[in-house]
Amino acid sequence: MSKLYFTYSAMNAGKSAILLQAAHNYGERGMEVMLWTSAHHADTPNASMGAIESRIGLHAPAHIFGEETDLFTAIATRQGEGPLGAIFFDEAQFLTADQVRALARVVDQLGLPVLCYGLRTDFRGALFPGSAELLALADHLREVRTICHCGRKATMNLRRQADGSAIAEGEQVAVEKSDYVSLCRKHFFEALAGG
Repeated sequence: MSKLYFTYSAMNAGKSAILLQAAHNYGERGMEVMLWTSAHHADTPNASMGAIESRIGLHAPAHIFGEETDLFTAIATRQGEGPLGAIFFDEAQFLTADQVRALARVVDQLGLPVLCYGLRTDFRGALFPGSAELLALADHLREVRTICHCGRKATMNLRRQADGSAIAEGEQVAVEKSDYVSLCRKHFFEALAGG
């Protein structure tokens, strides 16, 4: 039975590496997969292909999705070209609510498992729209854990300025490369308060 999966965590927990390992396992069994990643990380604005890359050096080519991408049609079209074992999404927090509903349709109508990997919350501690919809609709939720400098489970993503101070306001997605650190809730709120 196909399901919609959401694997989430704070930053730097290894989500992309886990995704690539799972996709590799399908390939070892002779099953084709379709990989997707966000246009936020595309080298050029209108690119159709990009790459999923992990901090430990794993990488694979991937289709790029933006807010306008009709995922159901793209996946159904690909399925019409030959068997598919599974669909994988990196940076799933950038999916729109409608796209997450389309992925639920992929599971329910096309019979394909869809495995999404992404952040739960942004640097302000707010849910991303894609993550909120996945938390509501996914058949299976899994948290990948990473730790704060104090040893507690890190659940928050702090965006920092060049001097290391916390950024508490701004756009949810920064176009420029920002410095982020994963923290437990206690240290996240202390950092936002200037402590």
